[in-house]
Amino acid sequence: MEMGISVRKSTWVIAVVTALALLFSSLFSLNADAAAQTKGDKVAAYAQTLKGKPYKWGGTTTKGFDASGFTQYVYAKSVKANLPRTSADQFKKGKSVNLKDLKPGDLVFYKTDGKSVSFVGIYVGKQQFIGATSNGVKVQSMNLTYWKSKYVGAKRIVN
Repeated sequence: MEMGISVRKSTWVIAVVTALALLFSSLFSLNADAAAQTKGDKVAAYAQTLKGKPYKWGGTTTKGFDASGFTQYVYAKSVKANLPRTSADQFKKGKSVNLKDLKPGDLVFYKTDGKSVSFVGIYVGKQQFIGATSNGVKVQSMNLTYWKSKYVGAKRIVN
């Protein structure tokens, strides 16, 4: 009889130890994932928190953004990086990135006026960017004919 109780106790102890080991391993893997988040990931994640904010020509605050005011604000708040005020000047910064090599947080640039760089958004992954459009801050597909026809290039500001 004592052996049966001992076996049950040891089975219970093994179950508890296994459960604790799984708990600790999952806690440490969560911390490793958080530590692996790049600055670009932080930029893209912060930008997403501003979805729905209104458009305002010349706007640089949550009361209303224009395209470059949005990217300037997001970079300053999320990773403490300073960007120039205009889309054209932002296009002069960072490292050029091929379309196929885009990562979250990269800036994507467009010629919406047909002449020069006039719009910028933040790449969020899956061929999508977030930006301050005339309809407010929203996620857009880069595969839409409108955006494809006006694409100029991309820049990586942070790694």
